[in-house]
Amino acid sequence: VLDPACGTANFLYVTLEHMKRLEAEVLELVTALGGDATFEMNEYKVRPEQFLGLELSPNAVAIAQLVLWIGYFQWQRKTTGKADTGDRPLLPKTQTIRQQDAVLAYDEKIPRRDPVSGEILTIWNGYTTKTHPVTGKEIPDESATIALFDYQNPRRAEWPQADYIVGNPPFIGNKRMRDALGDGYVEALSKAYPNVPRTVDFVMYWWHRAAQFVGSLQSQGFGLITTNSITQSLNRGLLTTHLNRDHKDCISCVFAVRDHPWVDSSDGASVRIAMTVCEPGSKEGIVATVISEVESPEGHSDVELSYSTGSISPSLTIGADISSLKALNGNKNMSFQGVIPLGSGFILAEDDLNDLKIDAANLPPAVKAYICGRDVVQVPENRWLIDFFGLAEADALRNHPELFQRVLTRVKPVRDQNKRQTRREKWWLYGENAPKLRSALGNLSRFIGTPDTSKHKPFIFIEANTLPDVGVYAIPSDDAFVLAVLTSTVHQIWLDAVSPRLEDRPRWKPAIVFDPFPFPALEEGELKDAIRDLGERLDTHRKRQQEQHPGLTLTGIYNVLEKLRSGEPLTAKEKQIHDQGLVTVLRQIHDELDEAVLEAYGWGDLAVETQDGKTQDARKEEEKKDKGSAEHSSLVSCVLQSCVSLEQELLTRLVALNHARAAEEKRGLIRWLRPDYQNPTKTSDGHRPPLQADLAGTETSSLKTENSQLATPAWPDRLPDQVTIIRKLIGGYDKSVVTPDAEVLSAQFGRKNKKRTEQIEGILETLKGLGQL
Repeated sequence: VLDPACGTANFLYVTLEHMKRLEAEVLELVTALGGDATFEMNEYKVRPEQFLGLELSPNAVAIAQLVLWIGYFQWQRKTTGKADTGDRPLLPKTQTIRQQDAVLAYDEKIPRRDPVSGEILTIWNGYTTKTHPVTGKEIPDESATIALFDYQNPRRAEWPQADYIVGNPPFIGNKRMRDALGDGYVEALSKAYPNVPRTVDFVMYWWHRAAQFVGSLQSQGFGLITTNSITQSLNRGLLTTHLNRDHKDCISCVFAVRDHPWVDSSDGASVRIAMTVCEPGSKEGIVATVISEVESPEGHSDVELSYSTGSISPSLTIGADISSLKALNGNKNMSFQGVIPLGSGFILAEDDLNDLKIDAANLPPAVKAYICGRDVVQVPENRWLIDFFGLAEADALRNHPELFQRVLTRVKPVRDQNKRQTRREKWWLYGENAPKLRSALGNLSRFIGTPDTSKHKPFIFIEANTLPDVGVYAIPSDDAFVLAVLTSTVHQIWLDAVSPRLEDRPRWKPAIVFDPFPFPALEEGELKDAIRDLGERLDTHRKRQQEQHPGLTLTGIYNVLEKLRSGEPLTAKEKQIHDQGLVTVLRQIHDELDEAVLEAYGWGDLAVETQDGKTQDARKEEEKKDKGSAEHSSLVSCVLQSCVSLEQELLTRLVALNHARAAEEKRGLIRWLRPDYQNPTKTSDGHRPPLQADLAGTETSSLKTENSQLATPAWPDRLPDQVTIIRKLIGGYDKSVVTPDAEVLSAQFGRKNKKRTEQIEGILETLKGLGQL
């Protein structure tokens, strides 16, 4: 067993102990069968030399080797009463813990020099500060530096041969790698691993090497703990490559946890991690999902898990393969992250406005209202930003001298130590100015905003003259229909499934969450107006209650709403929030909104409650009992089994709809969210002129094209599989076209086949009877 980032051998020690327990069971059985266990099993004895480790720190290497030996002797003493293991020599001559870099090998590490002066290049060490003489604030001490290095002949590090690979590699995000490891090291990694995207986190280099060992059958399996960002798009591409079942060296994930609490051994910080266990070939696996976690008095989390079985996708989920999602042009340029000031000196509080003699009701052009993620979900603060966007340094000084001096004294000293040349040289401007967002807001009077990281993910309207910071994502739309759909349970389930995580909170990243999301294709009319009205009512209700009760927060409101839905009793404080926020009224608005949005998609069968108050599952069970023939009951059973949960079914349909929309866009039909801004040169209805096939094609050709990525090359033999594939085809079918008949669906599987068509007719009859069609 190899741990290629073993530290002081915690993992290896536990593995040794578990394998000694297995050995004890074998010895017990040999003895029970009349054999001499000590003699017969000696050559198969579990010994420390079977546990291999790689570690960079020489002190940790020495400790790790000692931990394994002590653990070995302790086990012998515990089981036999004496520490002598009978091995001669008592300690093996070969040490199994090797000091080396686990991912990068090189010939020499040399200081990087300035090509002109020849001086060694250095950077600020990242933590040493001094006091600014004017502001009294702590700023970087430019004399506290560290050298930059270059690595000669960088290449992939070699690992020793092992049957299994385990470990907990270091957690360093891709954005922190240069600061933590140095520019030269990160550049050397890119050269040593040309096929690994430069955007991956540091831990993914271990995952990649372990996957190569298993895929090439050099190892039987690996189990690694990584950050939960492994499912983010920047890292997930690497999983997609190795888990591709069409690849000759493919591996399968046989156990996974996407998001789990953890305490980082390096600094004791609470983090969120993922666990992956992989084996060679094409196999099904188990996904464990955290359904509750309670922090114990000892400081760790007591976690309860639920389990599901099936083929595990690169997103570490079972069911809909969210790793197959495509970005949709219809959503393009409709979601932006806010500005990154990169300097607290840009931020103004009320006292600062007074000192600068600025009237909050009549702001100068270089001062903007400011909102951060916390302002959305907690009690908002009144703050503003100095904003010199579009101004040269001389213009900023000439037009706004007081504001310029504030930035000069409070921002420039920090920016002078920034690694990026543009940020050092253009210190009076933000680190990121979000020019595309500014342009997209155009003449809008308001836009939709949501916090990047929060337990709940509300969407609110924000006045267009407000600058959101990096913690807020902006959707440049003033349409309450868009806000309503994003707020609906449909999108919230999508968000929970596809979003990356920060600790236990979902993050709303455009490329992952927004760009692939298929909005309902709904023409203007009564239903769309009703959804739009519900969006306005929702936004107005929350803002009105917060204005009346200044301490009321969206986090508090939605925590209470969550408890109302679960039926839990409210505390005295929660009852107060309930009354102040009129949370039961809010719940009613959300329920009406969810029902309307499901109707917009044509998925009314997924409503949680029916008119008679019975759940969908209860209604289906009653209908199942009422059916007459045994054959029909069997078919109903198959349909019910394929509906694992409403959430999973909804996600499956959304993924299928994403595929259908992507196919539409290839043919030229793009459903723009805001056509006047996204596609101003096209037709008046916002669509590109559709291809002739879109106008004259039959329902059969339309279905075939839109579901080409979902179609199977062969009609399944088993009835449950037949039901599943038919439901997938229909789930991805555009609601605006008549539902296909059995012959149309049968055509997806090749030539005409009477028996297959009859089988599909039976499935369609059952789906209709269950209200799913």
